[in-house]
Amino acid sequence: MADDNGNVLETITPGAVRRIHLVGVAGTGMGSFAGMLKAAGYDVTGSDENVYPPMSDMLRAWGIQALTPYSPDNLDKAKPDLVIIGNVIRRVNPEATAVRERRIAQMSFPAALGSLFLDRAHSVVVAGTHGKTTTSSLMAHVLVEAGKDPSFLVGGVTQNYSGNYRVGKGPHFVVEGDEYDTAYWDKGSKFLHYRPKTAILTSVEFDHADIFRDLPHYEATFDKFVRLIPKDGRLVVCAAYPNAVKLAQACPGQVVTYVAKEGADADFTPRNVRFGPEGARFEVVERGTVLGSVLLPLSGMHNVENTLSVIAAARGLGLSFEEIAKGLATFQGVKRRQEVRAEIGGVMVMDDFAHHPTAVRETIAAIRHRYPDRRLWAIFEPRSNTSRRNIHQEDYAHAFTGANRASLKVPERHDKVPVDEELNVPRVTEALKSQGIDADSSTDVPSLVERVARESQPGDVLLVMSNGAFGGFIDKLLVALRARFGEK
Repeated sequence: MADDNGNVLETITPGAVRRIHLVGVAGTGMGSFAGMLKAAGYDVTGSDENVYPPMSDMLRAWGIQALTPYSPDNLDKAKPDLVIIGNVIRRVNPEATAVRERRIAQMSFPAALGSLFLDRAHSVVVAGTHGKTTTSSLMAHVLVEAGKDPSFLVGGVTQNYSGNYRVGKGPHFVVEGDEYDTAYWDKGSKFLHYRPKTAILTSVEFDHADIFRDLPHYEATFDKFVRLIPKDGRLVVCAAYPNAVKLAQACPGQVVTYVAKEGADADFTPRNVRFGPEGARFEVVERGTVLGSVLLPLSGMHNVENTLSVIAAARGLGLSFEEIAKGLATFQGVKRRQEVRAEIGGVMVMDDFAHHPTAVRETIAAIRHRYPDRRLWAIFEPRSNTSRRNIHQEDYAHAFTGANRASLKVPERHDKVPVDEELNVPRVTEALKSQGIDADSSTDVPSLVERVARESQPGDVLLVMSNGAFGGFIDKLLVALRARFGEK
């Protein structure tokens, strides 16, 4: 259809286009989608303002030219049949403006993914506030190990596949269902384009305060999502979130519940959960019947819960318990999810993506379970649009239980966050001190690196949590630790 936004398409036949150009190609999702399109046989180009490693290296390895900066000239070079516009691209972007003016066929990334890949697949969508990347990666790996040859597109780099996408020949396509908005002309959530046949709903807690007004507004998009599941589909929902279970009532398909609480009223629960250096071991109970024991090479009750959702979904896809257990045991995790970056002088440095207070709390609890005898120093950057606000002021004050020490980075001013809505980091640290946690804060990364490198002790676990680059904190810390302990 032609309108003020240009020639925006909602659907397209895969064979109708050959040359595809992605505007905003250096983002994690868009870059990976570019790789997937290339692997599927399309001629692919892209553009971005700045293209840095690791995405620049990945695009080069995939043979995808990344043009920079944004310019109408890029369209002359690419000569695309279809342009895919990333959701970070604003209407005033010069290249997006040229696409509109020239009436070149354009789609959002979610609409293109839905139309080119998911329309003919059994779409397995993992949605929810927490755990999407780990759960979708685990779901995909279980299907791979069971010989189902699935495709997948997830939001993190899977350790098993050294990437975040796979193009398979089997019927299943596992996709991480993001509730963030779609494009400058489409403010609906991405996952509304993903045609779920099987879906997992991990959790529903208020997030993305930059685009959702409040919890009811946030819940409304999940209500739309569950209604997309067909009558012969399956929705697997976490019973730890009563509001998620209530939302699931609108699903036309089968609803299956799970929760990581022994003996709870849910279809899938664990029994005899044990944690150790190798991860979590537990028995799986399906509607009162013990299926058997599994080993998951991850820690934390939240990952036990994530695993139960995968088991419930996989059972619905016809996998045997033995097939599922094999996949779980060989899962190597996702980069930036409890990822051990190095151990230097007996000091372990771990990288995690946690930023919502629930994720911070669960991640700290998981690492405490896994390393009960080591001093745990939690280092946190509230960087997301939600975490840098005072919406969760009190929640953060109680999110560091289990840590012996906590250091928080004071976020820089952000033009989207009014001063009276900013997270008060000193108030958080004072609350933590009152709980017996040795807490402090820093306004800059270099001083934080210097303090952590100087005051860490052999045996410490340094858990670094941020949903961004944290000003290169970890890389700088590793350099400082190697210098201190004389390691190369």
